[in-house]
Amino acid sequence: MRELDRFFLTISMSPIHDAAMRIVITGGAGFLGSHLCDLFLADGHDVVAVDNFITGRRENLAHLASQPRFRLMEHNISQPVDIEGPVDRVLHFASPASPADYLNLKIQTLKVGSLGTLHGLGLAKAKGARFLLASTSEVYGDPLVHPQREDYWGNVNPVGPRGVYDEAKRFAEALTMAYHRTHGVPTRIARIFNTYGPRMRPNDGRAVCTFIAQALRGENLTIHGDGAQTRSFCFVSDLIEGIRRLLESDEIDPVNLGNPGEIPVIQLAREILALADSSSCIVHVDRPVDDPARRRPDISKARAVLGWEPRVNRREGLKRTIDYFRRLLG
Repeated sequence: MRELDRFFLTISMSPIHDAAMRIVITGGAGFLGSHLCDLFLADGHDVVAVDNFITGRRENLAHLASQPRFRLMEHNISQPVDIEGPVDRVLHFASPASPADYLNLKIQTLKVGSLGTLHGLGLAKAKGARFLLASTSEVYGDPLVHPQREDYWGNVNPVGPRGVYDEAKRFAEALTMAYHRTHGVPTRIARIFNTYGPRMRPNDGRAVCTFIAQALRGENLTIHGDGAQTRSFCFVSDLIEGIRRLLESDEIDPVNLGNPGEIPVIQLAREILALADSSSCIVHVDRPVDDPARRRPDISKARAVLGWEPRVNRREGLKRTIDYFRRLLG
């Protein structure tokens, strides 16, 4: 096993739930979904990964092929799903997540946020399982409140280009709470802020992987607008630990998971250039419609309820991600 793979199987605390469970992860071949597969298998659980590979990658799960506790089910969760046997947890992570993907896959994004969530909740209800929804900071839109707390309702343009993703996730949250209140399904909602790390795709379209791929290829780094817009970047191992703690907590309402360290996008680009030892230049292009000006999570709730906060500093996380992309791009 490569050293980097070992890193992601080494989580900061022992398993919260000691008894072996059977866990279904939709979007299991995706960036976050595949790391969750690793986590729960390392904890001794059985894992069923469900993915139609519209944005997920088989390579993310190739190292699990010989694991007896692992099963890969190629299926579009926007269609009804039937999984034989007991299920203890359902984690719904299936969805295009980068602007490049959801702007190209508009209808699929709306379907997986609505029908996919419905089918995941239906499975949890039928099996008596706990359900966790991977929601997003995009439910806050271009926020008028900063930093963003869970009690902020957001500033979303429902008919703008980003509405297909933003409103799909907002609907998914409403549906999740409806199943909890109407059917008593034990539900959890994670509002995930920008996350980065190994297994992102070079053509993902999000800032970190785009800048790294451009820097390593010797291409210009393309900044939207003047780069003064801010983001907060959480390393994947921290995020995955937050998901585990939320899943096994008693918290029903949404919880922000992200790194509150806020920086301008142009600073991120400069840091990546330095860490990648790249001589690439920075160029500026037009900003997309409805691109948020600021994005930073208030994680007071996660600290208080989950005892969680990020541990990996940005420099270390970027170095690990650059190392991964250097190997991937050859």
